[in-house]
Amino acid sequence: MLDISTTGSFNTPGDREVLPQNVRPLNYDLTLEPDFEKFTFEGTVAISLDVYETSKTITLNSLEIDVHSAIVEAGGQKHTAVSTEFNDEIQRVKFTFDKDFSAGTQIVFTVVFTGLLNDKMAGFYRSSYTAADGSTQYLATTQMEPTDCRRAFPCFDEPALKATYDITLIADPSLTCLSNMNAEDERILSSGKKAVHFARTPLMSTYLLAFIVGDLRYVETTSFRIPVRVYATPGLENQGQFSCDLAAKTIKFFEETFDMPYPLPKMDMVAIPDFSAGAMENWGLITYRVVDLLFDEETSGANTKQRVAEVVQHELAHQWFGNLVTMDWWEGLWLNEGFATWMSWFSCNEFYPDWKVWEAYVTDNLQAALRLDGLRSSHPIEVPVKRADEINQIFDAISYSKGSCVLRMVSKFLGEDVFINGIRLYLKRHKYGNTQTGDLWAALSEVSHKDVSSLMQSWTKKVGYPLLTVTEGSGSITVRQNRFLTSGDVTPEEDETLYPVSLALKTKNGVDEDLMLTSREMTIPLDSSKFFKLNAESSGIFRTAYSPERLIKLGANAQEGLLSVEDRAGLVADTGALAASGYSSTVGLLSLVSGWKNETEFVVWDEITSRIGAIRAAWMFEEQAVQDGLKKFQRELTAPKATALGWTFGADVGHVEQQFKSLMFSSAGLAGDETVIAAAKLLFAQFAAGNKRAIHPNIKASVFALALQNGGEAEWEVIHNTYLNPINTDEKNTALRNIGRTKNPKLIQKTLDLILDGSVRPQDVYLPMGGLRSTKEGTVALWEWVKLHWDELEKLLPPGLSMLSSVVSLSTGGFASEEAVNEIEQFFSKKNTKGYDKGLAQSLESVGSKIKWVNRDRESVKQWLNENGYL
Repeated sequence: MLDISTTGSFNTPGDREVLPQNVRPLNYDLTLEPDFEKFTFEGTVAISLDVYETSKTITLNSLEIDVHSAIVEAGGQKHTAVSTEFNDEIQRVKFTFDKDFSAGTQIVFTVVFTGLLNDKMAGFYRSSYTAADGSTQYLATTQMEPTDCRRAFPCFDEPALKATYDITLIADPSLTCLSNMNAEDERILSSGKKAVHFARTPLMSTYLLAFIVGDLRYVETTSFRIPVRVYATPGLENQGQFSCDLAAKTIKFFEETFDMPYPLPKMDMVAIPDFSAGAMENWGLITYRVVDLLFDEETSGANTKQRVAEVVQHELAHQWFGNLVTMDWWEGLWLNEGFATWMSWFSCNEFYPDWKVWEAYVTDNLQAALRLDGLRSSHPIEVPVKRADEINQIFDAISYSKGSCVLRMVSKFLGEDVFINGIRLYLKRHKYGNTQTGDLWAALSEVSHKDVSSLMQSWTKKVGYPLLTVTEGSGSITVRQNRFLTSGDVTPEEDETLYPVSLALKTKNGVDEDLMLTSREMTIPLDSSKFFKLNAESSGIFRTAYSPERLIKLGANAQEGLLSVEDRAGLVADTGALAASGYSSTVGLLSLVSGWKNETEFVVWDEITSRIGAIRAAWMFEEQAVQDGLKKFQRELTAPKATALGWTFGADVGHVEQQFKSLMFSSAGLAGDETVIAAAKLLFAQFAAGNKRAIHPNIKASVFALALQNGGEAEWEVIHNTYLNPINTDEKNTALRNIGRTKNPKLIQKTLDLILDGSVRPQDVYLPMGGLRSTKEGTVALWEWVKLHWDELEKLLPPGLSMLSSVVSLSTGGFASEEAVNEIEQFFSKKNTKGYDKGLAQSLESVGSKIKWVNRDRESVKQWLNENGYL
């Protein structure tokens, strides 16, 4: 197992597996020619190098590359490598020559090679799609981040080793060729193919390089000073107009916000049929999963629209934060991802104020961060990474969500205008360069005249976050901080960090923004007989524990209008997390939310239903009567609101109201409300009869799930056929996500058989697994299936990439028994878990916490359900 230190110690550059420093790249002149019949590519790369130390060796990163020749040109003479040594373990190739190259000189190193146009969604790879005539067509595309540029050509594959690039692609004249820069020259070769040469890039890191060859069509907008285009495979391009128009607006907005022009001559965004991530911010050539870029207002719902908008804006924020200014090593990944996440919400709020995204931030990004960081197996924001196989595992809710929450906290503390001014200084000072976290704090300190570094050090270098316990006295309250763990069993050694916490104390007089807890505890003069609440607007990264009496009062305060939407959602979230971890009781949570039937806001209901869902998931293997009681509780809580809101979507229904209607329809229906189920059955019958518009996109997932849960093989076949013949990718994914929501053993097996039958893309294998996890029957069957097919899954999803970790988490995380934990541990004890060890550890820790939760509150929950008429 990988041991992630919780003490905040860091690898120095000497601890990292980095390339020798004897030479550094200045420019790559790269020519590539993909072959769609052999699934290979021919390549030549001429690298201009600065020689820093006199030596006769050159070492580069290389993986699955066959080298044919390696020649250095120095001082007008050419020298052929006398030996070529590959080390697959550390993904390097070392070339040795028969003469030394002198320090202080420049040389040109040319390598001729053949690479594999793989199907692993990494490096330079192939992606397939079905054309209008039914034939399978291919395109060649790239995914270099974090360390897969070495699969495309031998290179110096480290973020600090920036260089410029001259790219030439050779392809059939009918195909589109794209790269980071604009095409500068195109000519027909004697072979009949065309060679497309692209303008030289600015200084950039290898992981941002991109090139694509395929039959692509585009839509564009001329509303910005440079071309902005969205590309897709033929027939899908018109679904790119929403993203295209949004991109033009967003680039303009970011230029003004950062006071820094976008430096490239064009912006292309491409929908790729096979894509392992959500999107990739390649400079000037952003690649996306189809569902995260293309959007059709008539056939996709509000949640999809918001997801597309956020992803597009996230990737465009990277063009400055990550691409123009880049972390010097992967422990600074949060500088890229945390900022792009925060900025996407910032710009989304600017363009779509009616979406109220900062309210949703509390139940989305903040809870994602707190959920993962409540585990022992979490990691600091600035996480030490040494080897390539460790890097993929930190693309998680800590780097993205906690990173963005830290930035939000800083922006609140400094004030948004001051914060943006600090960002502008940071970008101007370090453009085209590499940075560490300290450089960001320095810029923010300079403009704010506050010691941001001292304030933020603990938040980025230490794992975890605090639980603030509030004790009420006569005329005062005492606030004490201790580390929060989901398992509730913090040791003294784990509780040494003291975080500087902005308390944001809210009373009827307003919010005290100046109160800062920097010690273990502090006493604050306050009339505790009156209303108060810590963490106003839920902008701080901590949980708050109140006495049961105060919690009742806060519940009443919520009904009186004294708590904002963010306050109410945060209160529910904290109460749920504290119940799950043993700091308070589950009965307290049930009692709190049972009094909120009159709650009017979507975001609060989103958190309420999420917390009830967490209880039901933890109790999934408990006695049926208790499971039925929890289901009845959810039904009686949500059904009146679902009925009041309804499930029709006229043109006058706003974005958030659409989300609200969808949420309550789903929650009430999945809890067994007969009215909703009847409506779902009727809509599904119309859909099955051929009316493909019968189900509104906002509730299609719920209707599919309810039809299957209350139906059988006929419903499964309709959903399966919808997956095979969808109206768009969104519907395809909706079908796949819900096809496993059944308790029927035969249908569970049919769903499992789908995963490896060739009809499900490797990028999507986790989708049906999520549906299977919704029942105990599916949870057990999924784990048995994964054990049986482990070798195939490992081959399909190599451990060095990120997707196998998701499969491990999905297939193991649904259990809540010691027997299951022992079995899982025994199975993986015989495997090499490198590449997914962190995901496995986090899943097992979550299961362990669930076991403690259920054992602790089993009887009290049963008693509460009985006393309140749910048993």
